[in-house]
Amino acid sequence: MNAKETIQAGKAILGIEFGSTRIKAVLIDENNKPIAQGSHEWENSLVDGLWTYSIEEIWYGLQDCYADMLKDVKAQYDCTIERLAAIGISAMMHGYMAFDANDKILVPFRTWRNTNTGEAAAALSELFVYNIPLRWSISHLYQCILEDNDHVKDIKFLTTLAGYIHWQLTGEKVLGVGDASGMLPIDPETKNYNASMVKKFDDLIAPKGYPWKLLDILPKVLVAGEGAGVLTEEGAKRLDVSGRLKGGVPLCPPEGDAGTGMAATNAVKQRTGNVSAGTSSFSMIVLEKDLSKPSEMIDMVTTPDGSLVAMVHCNNCTSDINAWVKLFKEYQELLGIPVDMNDIYYRLYNNALNGDADCGGILSYNYISGEPVTGLQDGRPLVVRSANDKFNLANFIRSNLYATVAVLKLGNDILFKEENVKVDRITGHGGLFKTKGVGQRILAAALNSPISVMETAGEGGAWGIALLAGYMVNNNYDSLSLADYLEQKVFNGDTGIEIAPLQEDVEGFNRYIEVYKKGLAIESAAVQNKD
Repeated sequence: MNAKETIQAGKAILGIEFGSTRIKAVLIDENNKPIAQGSHEWENSLVDGLWTYSIEEIWYGLQDCYADMLKDVKAQYDCTIERLAAIGISAMMHGYMAFDANDKILVPFRTWRNTNTGEAAAALSELFVYNIPLRWSISHLYQCILEDNDHVKDIKFLTTLAGYIHWQLTGEKVLGVGDASGMLPIDPETKNYNASMVKKFDDLIAPKGYPWKLLDILPKVLVAGEGAGVLTEEGAKRLDVSGRLKGGVPLCPPEGDAGTGMAATNAVKQRTGNVSAGTSSFSMIVLEKDLSKPSEMIDMVTTPDGSLVAMVHCNNCTSDINAWVKLFKEYQELLGIPVDMNDIYYRLYNNALNGDADCGGILSYNYISGEPVTGLQDGRPLVVRSANDKFNLANFIRSNLYATVAVLKLGNDILFKEENVKVDRITGHGGLFKTKGVGQRILAAALNSPISVMETAGEGGAWGIALLAGYMVNNNYDSLSLADYLEQKVFNGDTGIEIAPLQEDVEGFNRYIEVYKKGLAIESAAVQNKD
């Protein structure tokens, strides 16, 4: 079938992902190729000291994104969508969405970006003998308990953003194992919540006398390939306000953006990895065995089919360098020169490669928000230099590029140098790699590893969750593992374009990172005195 026939026959598959700054929809055909897309830009808000998106913003964003995708379908194929073969919902992981018996949200959605859970995360890490990050749902829940928040006694359901959207569209309170692993640790043997940790938590809070136990309020865990309900007629109307979309569409387990990034980069097999670099960044390395000991810099999550993954998550990546690039846009506008943002990025990024390998001594801290990996609960963007540093445009932009992956390097150095983790392929995707070759070369230097980028990298997690939905409905006859399905049915051996690290870049980045670590005291002082 051609794309129009696929759409009209109801055989297209839809993936929707809620990112930090954009909601994106990707429609794929029976060969897993994107045939239409839509998007909606949005931003989180700082309300009462906590980062959030309102329920109204969530639904307006979903509906506007879907409507934008319909416009693309109409423009390209002169048709509309009434039926779909499958749908997948994905979103930024972690956070806190708690609902009462009437399905009413009890407190505003608390996103992964919040770092107010230090006391809870530290206590749970000690209790579980396992690194529990600040942003995980269990940290948010226990912090509310420590603070004696009145709403905790009324919780009937606790989920993530993807789990919430899926629930509202299908009525099913479920979650993909990858997203669930960012709520509470998963046992890789059972592919379910770690039973001993569940018991420890229930025992810990028993004196509070709440009318629930932990498993009563958490979503059911599903793995890739399992059915996760169907789109209800009410759900169809909430998604498609035009009313054309019919219910009955099967949905795959809702997943987090980490899991969809792994699917979109063919990195769910052991000894593969990927780096997602956009508003935030994270690396995912699929392990052959567990690490020797817990580390505060490394989170243990899973692939969408339940394999153990070492994750280094950084709250900040491209937001600060994007802000600097916008200054050059303003300057260009002052000169009366027509602005092409892609051209500005291309020129600035490529010129940065002419700079010194250690950025001439210039340091950049891109901390729009706190950065748990480096122990900072709040952030303040900084550029630091001495009078003797080589302050020029190439070094300035190069330093900002280094900053996008500096914290990522700190965590991965533990994996590769201390834990001796082996990896055969690392694939990059996200906004950092949009300017061809530059972000890829910077990351290769930071990790001292070859980095591949695929032509499909720009499709991102929305494509990844569409692939997972396709795996659910299209793998009935082959019974392939998710890794084999992606390898054989989606990527067909395509590993993308690889860039190996240049020795000069590696040595320069290593010099940069040593000074960067010493300079964290400057960042800490700036945070302490920023008010």
